[in-house]
Amino acid sequence: MSSFSLQNLFKFALFSVVFISMATLAIASFQFRVGGEGGWTKPTGNEPETYNEWASRNRFHVGDSLYFRYSNDSVLVVNHTSYTNCSVLNPILKFKDGDTVFEFDRYGFFYFISGERGHCKAGQKLIIRVMVHPAMSSPQPAQSPMEDGGSNDDGDGWDSIWGPPPHNSTIKQAVASYFMTALGGMLVIMYLLM
Repeated sequence: MSSFSLQNLFKFALFSVVFISMATLAIASFQFRVGGEGGWTKPTGNEPETYNEWASRNRFHVGDSLYFRYSNDSVLVVNHTSYTNCSVLNPILKFKDGDTVFEFDRYGFFYFISGERGHCKAGQKLIIRVMVHPAMSSPQPAQSPMEDGGSNDDGDGWDSIWGPPPHNSTIKQAVASYFMTALGGMLVIMYLLM
């Protein structure tokens, strides 16, 4: 085999590894659909679980997002006190477009409530704990629920905020993307040394 064709083969392999690495990085985050098929709605009492019970079964990381689907309602991002008191007066963010995607840009706690009268008190509220991916750092951690005078249980199904780690996670995808990036880097170094 001539050195020209060997070089082309190596370039193709390098391109393939870089492409796969970039594709893996693109899917390392996950979008969670809040409320499943029912979407973000006022609980009727017939739901199999609360929003917080659903959240406790999932693992959220920086870069993941929540998808809220709703009609004649809104999604408010609030602090712990507003969450606990179901106060709609001073939201951090307010969405009312019916199809809201909220991406986690930092680790820590996020609090969501409905902006419609009586919905939050009926259970249309959600706490999300966002974790840091391994080998990633994020500035400005979110406020802990305990920093705001909160307790471990607001009567909403969260006996322990920390609980056991849920089974589904984006960690495996992140580890694979780091591996592919490192492999691509090694191939570039080998190419430069040829």
